[in-house]
Amino acid sequence: MARQPSYSSHDPLLDARAAVTLDLHGRTEAEARAAVEKLFRSSGASGKVVHIITGKGKGSRDAPVLKNLVRGMLKGSLAPLVRDWGLDRGEGGYRVLLR
Repeated sequence: MARQPSYSSHDPLLDARAAVTLDLHGRTEAEARAAVEKLFRSSGASGKVVHIITGKGKGSRDAPVLKNLVRGMLKGSLAPLVRDWGLDRGEGGYRVLLR
């Protein structure tokens, strides 16, 4: 089951080179959801580390919108496609190892 681990500075997922980086800055919630789903369901991403940049949410009025959206997707609808995931070192996105 996909989880959000607590990383040490030696975590191999953080050090693995991302095969794909998806920057969600400037996208609406609907656009971001569609882009993440498309990436995760593409056959070329299977078994690879992807880096999803959401930003820290400092520009959001209340809670971080894109960061919370992606976290919810990783725990929910996309969990069957995910082997491991967690915040990146800067906490402005996620590193995800796909199945």
